[in-house]
Amino acid sequence: MSVSAPITERRYIVPLILVTSLFFLWAIGVNLNDILIQHLKKAFGLTDFQSSLIQSAFFGGYFLAALPAGWLMQRLGYKRGILIGLLVCATGTILFIPAASIRVYGFFLFALFVMACGQSVLEVAANPYVTTLGPAESSERRLNLAQSFNSAGAVLIALVGSRFILSGIEYTPAELAAMSPAHLLGYRVSEANMVKTPYLVITCVFLFVALLVLLTKLPEIHETRVEGVQASEAKLSGTLGFPHLIKGVIAQFFYVGAQVGVASFVIRFTEFSLPGTREKAAAHYLQAHLAGFMIGRFTGSAIMQKIAAPRLLSLFSGGSLLCLTIVLFASGTAPVWAIVLVGLFHSIMFPTIFALSLKNLGPYTKLGSSLLVMSIIGGGVVPLLMGRISDAWNIQRAFVIPLLCHAYIFYFAMWGYRQAAVANAGTTLAFPAPEAE
Repeated sequence: MSVSAPITERRYIVPLILVTSLFFLWAIGVNLNDILIQHLKKAFGLTDFQSSLIQSAFFGGYFLAALPAGWLMQRLGYKRGILIGLLVCATGTILFIPAASIRVYGFFLFALFVMACGQSVLEVAANPYVTTLGPAESSERRLNLAQSFNSAGAVLIALVGSRFILSGIEYTPAELAAMSPAHLLGYRVSEANMVKTPYLVITCVFLFVALLVLLTKLPEIHETRVEGVQASEAKLSGTLGFPHLIKGVIAQFFYVGAQVGVASFVIRFTEFSLPGTREKAAAHYLQAHLAGFMIGRFTGSAIMQKIAAPRLLSLFSGGSLLCLTIVLFASGTAPVWAIVLVGLFHSIMFPTIFALSLKNLGPYTKLGSSLLVMSIIGGGVVPLLMGRISDAWNIQRAFVIPLLCHAYIFYFAMWGYRQAAVANAGTTLAFPAPEAE
């Protein structure tokens, strides 16, 4: 199937560019977590399970803030919602400085939670906003293009994070046990303080972009009325009448869980598979994983001009299943490079699932977006399960969880995305049949 609609219209070019910059920004939180897991594990002497609480705190913020963010968009509109999201993000990042000063792991988790609440607001606003800034036929391509800059941010953040947060100073358990209390305390304090300068810079970036948004005129998009219902009248219960949305929420839960779970333990898995590999060397494989993610995002948007979004999603989810099978059953360098390749296959999944799930929701778009962002809590659940399995057996066995996640994504790509005539909010809405592929 060929998708020939233009990606946007001339009147929306500037708003699209500015909103796309937000996709670059929220790569900061998500992808620095992969560095923080390794870093804070050293700084506080954590187990794999305890360090995975970083993802639970972060994605818990996403989950709890998503619905309030949707209601906020309904009442204040996209521009004010984006401003609020940026300011909350800045509040969370500045909290890292006192957290590092007092060296309390729970304070770090709280700072991540606050930051994630702000990013949840940004995601609820920006994802549906991008899908409306142009023809409906090219919404998946437009969102993939915008999300491509998120992946570019992911690569940059991985490079900067590994350079300025990971110290490269590592000790074995025996060496730590042999240290004097004063020496051990000095090591822990030094590791905790590594986050102060990077997160101060990040705070300034969030505030600068908030100023740009404040000074720029963004068009307020009003979704089409469906059967007399407009956005301000839409109720959460009405979204349950869209089966493709509900299946999309489940698929997004499993995708984000798998994506975050895999990336969280790339460094840990590399050290396990290639004994003797140091953290900075292992971080190169994480950077390669994220580089593949970025390449897939940019090329995926172009490929969707020729291949229908659902079909491309099924091909990529099938590729992920194959790679994760290698991770589970192979040894040596092969499973490490399979994890790197999973980054490429993950690339188009989030924006494609998001756009397919929001198709033809009309006034329910903002609330549908909230549910999809809530499903990001999968990123807090899957790493936790993987960390528990790793502590009980080993990190390789833990990758059975993302394998199961991708099995459902494959189902959604093949059948679950299809729309049907459904009852919604007491009315019967006839949706177009799925496009021929």
